[in-house]
Amino acid sequence: MATTTIDIDTELSAVNNILGAIGQSPLTTLNFDNPEVSFIYNLLRDANVDTQAEGWHFNTEKHVKYTPDTNGKIAIGNDILSMDVHDNHIRRNYNLVRRNGFLYDKQDHTDVFTVDSIDLDVVRLYNFEDLPIVFRRFITYRAATAAATQLVANPNLVRLLGQQAALARAALQEYECNQGDHSMFGFPDDTAYQTYQPWRNLRR
Repeated sequence: MATTTIDIDTELSAVNNILGAIGQSPLTTLNFDNPEVSFIYNLLRDANVDTQAEGWHFNTEKHVKYTPDTNGKIAIGNDILSMDVHDNHIRRNYNLVRRNGFLYDKQDHTDVFTVDSIDLDVVRLYNFEDLPIVFRRFITYRAATAAATQLVANPNLVRLLGQQAALARAALQEYECNQGDHSMFGFPDDTAYQTYQPWRNLRR
């Protein structure tokens, strides 16, 4: 029996999808010497960053421990899109931002910390290929809509791609709800709670 090969979305396939949407030929490799390819790739990259910056279940982590170095500074990498002290809305011990690549406390006006560690809630940026498939599809459609808007004088095409992006956004939000197990009660991780189930009364 022949083995079935399932291809997943890559940056190359996403760029080809965008090029196809605006009536251009596909590529075999990403050639950034081509100005149009470079422009399309930048649209894809920007759509990727903008989408992930919203903060989703897959790229949000809580209680990430950061330890000061020997100089008391805490480096924050470029892959961190946003961060805050865990439960900072309850205990206002810090007012943190990223400044010059390091954690900076606006409350005490310093980037030098004397504590052993600080727990942060962070939104992290991942490579395109590492995203859930629904996010890759939405990002591709979002970038394709931007490409059609800026490169093609065809409002009908822009409208069609915008509709596809809206459908992809709906699938993305359904995925987020299923994966995140969100609750209006805000139950923390590693807890258990059984909600009211009306069918149990009907079974009596």
